[in-house]
Amino acid sequence: MPAPADPGPASTDPASAEPTGTGPKRRSRWRRGLTETVITLLVAALLSVLLRAYAFEIFWVPSASMVPTLSVYDRILVQKAFFNWHDVREGNIVVFTHPPLDQCPGGQAGNLVKRVIALPGQTIYSSGNTIYINRHLLAEPYLPAHDPLGPPIASSQHPYRVPPGEFYVLGDNRTDSCDSRYWGPIQGSSIIGQAILIIWHDHRPDLHGL
Repeated sequence: MPAPADPGPASTDPASAEPTGTGPKRRSRWRRGLTETVITLLVAALLSVLLRAYAFEIFWVPSASMVPTLSVYDRILVQKAFFNWHDVREGNIVVFTHPPLDQCPGGQAGNLVKRVIALPGQTIYSSGNTIYINRHLLAEPYLPAHDPLGPPIASSQHPYRVPPGEFYVLGDNRTDSCDSRYWGPIQGSSIIGQAILIIWHDHRPDLHGL
């Protein structure tokens, strides 16, 4: 009786064999990689939102009221995390919500940026182009040597006392700034944060502190 025929080696037809690294395992790795990428992007987006809401935010300057320190369309980095309006000091540049009493012609909507000049409880008045806080001359090294004040601030006979919890703010460009001279001091609670860094100045990148 003849021996049964040798079946020979297993089929090596390329159409019926899966190359190394393909098949269910490869598809599983691809899906896992896609899932990790999506999760990473979602976490990054969430962190970006949280940083903007609670840590730092970039604001643009809407007017020329802070020239020469800040020009129109400059970008500034504003610190919001670990910020408390009780820590605001004279000379700080702050961003705050639009004052409800602002009726200046052509006034800017939205948030504003100005410099803090007088703190809660302090008195302020002007004489010529000079400002006095608690009857002491206010040093303003951030202004040009000869900078006209424009509209005055009270008088030495009747200085203005800043109410508790409020701040007297001015633009550095005094003759072209709608500020506390027009709509009074701002509430401390309206201050969003303190400007700490210029990142774009005069239409070009420019990193320096404020």
